[in-house]
Amino acid sequence: MSDNTKQARTLEGRVISNKMEKTVTVLIERQVQHPLLGKIVRRSTKLHAQNDLGANEGDVVRIAECRPLSKTKHHRVVEIVTRAEG
Repeated sequence: MSDNTKQARTLEGRVISNKMEKTVTVLIERQVQHPLLGKIVRRSTKLHAQNDLGANEGDVVRIAECRPLSKTKHHRVVEIVTRAEG
């Protein structure tokens, strides 16, 4: 018997807003090489995630892809990697 469970894609990023009721905005930053110049450039993506663990602004969290929870929310906070200082 083969195990047919799909592994959800996980990403790590910083919480930049928790002003919504059960949603946080997570900033995912990655570094890519510029195609022409060859310089390393920082690119970022903002994602909305379901916040059941109580993540606050500045926390580094791990989020996983899930079914669409709303118009813009397709991720869930899986764990809080580090808490913000202060």
